[in-house]
Amino acid sequence: MNISYLKGRKQTKSTRRKLTGACTEPDRISCLPGHIIDRILSHLPIKEAVRTSVLSSKWMNKWYTIPNLVFDRKCISAIASEDPLVFESKYLKIVDHVLLLHTGPINMFKFSDCGRDFISESVVTDIARWIRHLIGRSIKELVLEVVIEERYKFKLPRCLFSCQSLQRIKLYSGWLKPPTTFKGFRNLKILELYHITITQNALENLISSCPILEHLTLIGLDDLTEIKIHAPNLKILGILGEFVDFSFENTFQLTELSLLFHSQRNQSRLSGCSSNLLKFSAHLPHIQHLDISSGFLKVKCSSISTLNFNELQSDLESFFCFVQYLAAGVVPVMLPTPCINLRFLFMCIRFNDMNEVLAALCLLRSSPNLQKLEIIAEHGKQTILPTPDSYCWEEIFSGPAVPISVRHVNIEGISGIKFELDFIRFLLMYSSVLEKMIVKPGLNVRPELMTELIRFKRASGQAEVIYNGEDSVNYGGEDFP
Repeated sequence: MNISYLKGRKQTKSTRRKLTGACTEPDRISCLPGHIIDRILSHLPIKEAVRTSVLSSKWMNKWYTIPNLVFDRKCISAIASEDPLVFESKYLKIVDHVLLLHTGPINMFKFSDCGRDFISESVVTDIARWIRHLIGRSIKELVLEVVIEERYKFKLPRCLFSCQSLQRIKLYSGWLKPPTTFKGFRNLKILELYHITITQNALENLISSCPILEHLTLIGLDDLTEIKIHAPNLKILGILGEFVDFSFENTFQLTELSLLFHSQRNQSRLSGCSSNLLKFSAHLPHIQHLDISSGFLKVKCSSISTLNFNELQSDLESFFCFVQYLAAGVVPVMLPTPCINLRFLFMCIRFNDMNEVLAALCLLRSSPNLQKLEIIAEHGKQTILPTPDSYCWEEIFSGPAVPISVRHVNIEGISGIKFELDFIRFLLMYSSVLEKMIVKPGLNVRPELMTELIRFKRASGQAEVIYNGEDSVNYGGEDFP
């Protein structure tokens, strides 16, 4: 029903008769059960849900019980003021008004700063007050997509840690300090922390005290160097930050893992253990999706309106892919226990670092059911070219043949150097079930690169090589002389 149309249309006698006649019979939506109407209204922006109160007297209070309260861009589109203080004041009053009139249970509360900076300290007081109110309503999902200036030292209220109805927590800033009496969130399944200040012990205790935690995201946490993940039901994990090291304990259900570390602190640790690769794989027997590249950063930042991705992207050179971490120590040819569930692997590799290449090959050989492989060629400023003695591709080619089971390969950013071509040649030679390989070169690549690629022999007669350069060309599964 078009509400604005009914309000703005001049009502003639015939129109009034039609409206009166229509009101004598209840419409189909009004006759639905209350919980169904609540679900319908939950799919509307708060502003539109409130406007349904003008439909009739029966609809006047319907929106009072909608279970999901989302305050974002759709909610504040009518606030046109460019003055930050005016915008902030009106926005906070909208939230207060809705919470004041709302009478039903609240399953989800989401508050977003919509990419605008809050400049007054009152927002800290208001958010703390909202949280205390929501705790009394047995809230299940708390999402605060708001960045609060550090000078306000926003601390999440202690009552938050007593709310056992919470199933999801997503926070973008603030201080987390669980009280000594905190016993964990027994119903929490999703925990997402972005730029939160928390001590290492507090974080580890928080994670281990959530017995059914399934999804964990940690991005840009301040002043943390090491982290121990103990979560027996964890299935999805994403980490971005300046960690020196981390370890898994009892994470045997983990199926999806995305990692990106900061390089400056990690360099001192890389040679300190016998094999990071073995340590890493021991607790991940069910891993299905592994992203150990800067691609994780791009995916996460695309969904964070409050972060300036351009600034993060310009600082990306200070990050290094997780393959470098796995390459530390002794790299085995294959893992003792194969990753039989791994279907998707995304890596960022410096091809002129033989240890990184060997770590990548170890993962490939140990993944018999791999369906898709994506690789980005890394060209860092501090890359050291390998010596002939350290770069042993001929030894790899002459060694025992270990088949690679990947079906789809996507390689981006190659410059055409020998180390990259050797890796591609190796994949084509030992991937007997390969169906498609897409090669996307970087800038200023020599023109003969395409010719060299199509001459490589292939173990799979069905393999299709697609050179996605300026002139995209497809080459089927036959060998070219």
